[in-house]
Amino acid sequence: MTEPAMPMSEEVAEKEAARLIHAAYQPTSFRDDSPIPVVGSAPPVPQPGRPPMSQGATDASVLMLAGGASTAMVGGTAAVVMYYSQFANPVVCAIVFGAPTALVLALARLAGKAKAALPEEHHHHYAGPVYQDQRNTENRSVWAKTINRK
Repeated sequence: MTEPAMPMSEEVAEKEAARLIHAAYQPTSFRDDSPIPVVGSAPPVPQPGRPPMSQGATDASVLMLAGGASTAMVGGTAAVVMYYSQFANPVVCAIVFGAPTALVLALARLAGKAKAALPEEHHHHYAGPVYQDQRNTENRSVWAKTINRK
């Protein structure tokens, strides 16, 4: 803090000190504590930074990055092995290093199909009372008949 050009009088200094103390105790922000609706009609607000992407686009970009990285690692490993061996057969190296890559790609496709086969997640919102009845039975016989009654 710089010194004033002219010294303040006692009265002016007290007023300035009171003003600074009062300003220090004033809030510098506002918090709205009103409850936010869980489900509402307000559209989502885009946040600053990278633009929002759909889940499919995000999954595709992650898959492309992972595929590119794995291809670079496998290709680099094959190149290093062929360079240092000086007599490696490129066809054999392609088969040895290509088989795990093909296996990984096949497993990734299988996992994608398994993910697509999962049931869609959905939520229900009820305004009134809800009655939920769950019954579990266990029958151990050759001929069995289960009748769920109250």
